[in-house]
Amino acid sequence: MIAEVIVDIAASETDRIFDYLCDENTIVGSRVRAPFGGKTVPGFVMRLKETSDVPEHRLKRVYPTPDELPALNAECLALADKITARYRVPKALTLRLFLPSEMRTGKVRELTRNYAELTMPFSEMKFRAGSKNQIGAAEYLEKNGKSDCAYLNTLFPGGVSALEKKGYVKITKEQILRDPYKEVVSESVERTLTPDQERAVKTIETDSRTVQLLHGVTGSGKTEIYLTLIAKCLREGKSSIFLVPEISLTPQMLSQLRARFGKQAAILHSGLSAGERFDEWWRLRTGEAKIAIGARSAIFSPLENLGVIIIDEEHDSSYSSESAPRYNTFDIALLRAKRNGCKLVLGSATPAVDTYKRAVEREFSLIRLDKRINQKPLPEIMIADMRREVRRGNSSAFSGVLKEELAKCLASGNQAILFLNRRGYSQTVICKECGYVAKCEACDVSLTYHREEDCLKCHYCGTKYNMLSACPDCGGKKLSYAGTGTQRIVADLQKLYPTARIIRMDNDTTSGKEGHYKILKTFAEHKADILVGTQMIAKGHDFPAVTLVGILDADMSLHFSDYRSGERTFQLLTQVAGRSGRAEEKGKVVLQTFDPENDVLRFATTYDYQGFYENEISLRAAMAFPPYSKIVRVLVTGEDDKKTIEALKEVYFALEKIYTENTDKFLFFNKMRSPIKRIQNKHRYQVLMRLSDTSVLPEIYAACADARTRDVLVSVEENPANLS
Repeated sequence: MIAEVIVDIAASETDRIFDYLCDENTIVGSRVRAPFGGKTVPGFVMRLKETSDVPEHRLKRVYPTPDELPALNAECLALADKITARYRVPKALTLRLFLPSEMRTGKVRELTRNYAELTMPFSEMKFRAGSKNQIGAAEYLEKNGKSDCAYLNTLFPGGVSALEKKGYVKITKEQILRDPYKEVVSESVERTLTPDQERAVKTIETDSRTVQLLHGVTGSGKTEIYLTLIAKCLREGKSSIFLVPEISLTPQMLSQLRARFGKQAAILHSGLSAGERFDEWWRLRTGEAKIAIGARSAIFSPLENLGVIIIDEEHDSSYSSESAPRYNTFDIALLRAKRNGCKLVLGSATPAVDTYKRAVEREFSLIRLDKRINQKPLPEIMIADMRREVRRGNSSAFSGVLKEELAKCLASGNQAILFLNRRGYSQTVICKECGYVAKCEACDVSLTYHREEDCLKCHYCGTKYNMLSACPDCGGKKLSYAGTGTQRIVADLQKLYPTARIIRMDNDTTSGKEGHYKILKTFAEHKADILVGTQMIAKGHDFPAVTLVGILDADMSLHFSDYRSGERTFQLLTQVAGRSGRAEEKGKVVLQTFDPENDVLRFATTYDYQGFYENEISLRAAMAFPPYSKIVRVLVTGEDDKKTIEALKEVYFALEKIYTENTDKFLFFNKMRSPIKRIQNKHRYQVLMRLSDTSVLPEIYAACADARTRDVLVSVEENPANLS
């Protein structure tokens, strides 16, 4: 038997099928160890055949990896073919998406434990005098049944092995599944659907279109609709994928899924330990678990017979991959939904503009939920004009109205959330004497001061530097801290409200698998009064005691040089405002801005998504920005600047030829340095294109694939989430 194998080496030189001899019991999709280039490397069996064009004496033999099931099922293999063709990346790189990385490299495997059980009644056993440990172990097993050998050996050293030699005990090896978030428990609450929710479920089930957009205001009960759809799938013997944008949201959602569906739910994300990720993946692969919940990568979970795919907060930019292959999660989900004949449900209070346009034009089904589940009004949003605050002599991060509302909130025993999408203590450290700005040596960005660690930190590569005592350029001692971060907000709040219990949630406080969960649990149990955080607190959380939300710098994302800056600002403000007033008491939001007349903020303060959409889509149409065109960025990165420029020239000339032959399909074409010229010691250049006709995309991908080298990475991004 001949196996067609893809070796797990993501390079263009090895990106082809290799024929190997294999055993008769080899299965398509299984992992193998393949002799290659003088060493043994992992590989995947793509197909089996009887003969090869290569003479048999030249063929080497592959050896199967001892998996109970093929690692890749038929759907994974078919999906890998489509992703490889679509994004023009090596097949090995695509296949890696479907497996835990440590499983590929052999660094993780099943956790097993030895168990002992009696083969005959204790009364029939015979012991010599003094066999105290044997007798003790036998009596224990008689009373307790099958037991852990390691535990028995601590109680009765040597007793179990002696019993096994006599044939009195049988020892078996069993797999033990590591359980992430085992402390995440919640009581099962059966909720009766409201008429609006019932209508939404019925529409999703009966509408013939694959994609269903659930446009519901914050607190409108979208989660209960998701759970109802999943329950129906389980009753029909089908599986489900439930995607959330942030790892921080998964424990909360997992608790609801486990309360309703028990161990049927498995969690997949990069914050798990290697062993936990492998075991959760294995439960999905074997069918023991039928619900995969997680962030973007969970779309590749090895489930079969899918009944529904849910993408919550579908507008979120985290659903776009920033490493090769640079896929959009929606595109992969749509491929899986069509293959399985199931529904793809997109949920959001603030859908992406291009998604909403497709729904308005009836390509997608549009289901609206305009009221909160508790019939309470959305929280009142008060504008704090920070220009007036400055004129009044208030240079702090808090407006007068926010301080007043915070005092009322704390006095009434309620909770508050303060949102600032910038971590650290201050954004930059500047010398007042010569203007020096502290920058990262590996990245072309300024360093952020973190007071708790008393260090400067790069938020792109993570490098830490000692805090400056003097300017390295002029020796001056007058160092200024510019720009406020979450650490500074907490410090200032502690001075204003010394008795308040304040916690912070950002990338610095949520390291480790349970970092997010512990902070959210503390706040949910009302062991803190104020939660200060970045955008990870903005979406999906439900805290009944929160009656006040403060948005400290609403303008931060409004004036980025990105055509989606207005859309992202509207989405973020609406989402974070929705954390307030989700129970009985009315919620309030204080929105601080230096630009109160801005259209985006005006629409956000009235929760007017329709008005925002109509204004935004008319601007996009006038400027021919997506969805009326497609922006394509070709990013060229490498450690050697000279080699990177040479690769840029090669890819630019190839793309220029495509442009010259198809000028009618291009609205813009040019090469330039990236806004951030260097990250992690890699120089960055880009070719930007805006296409009115996407039929040239395959040619663009092909040209970029040909320009890749060992030293320089050339990647293609469509409508990139981040243009920096």
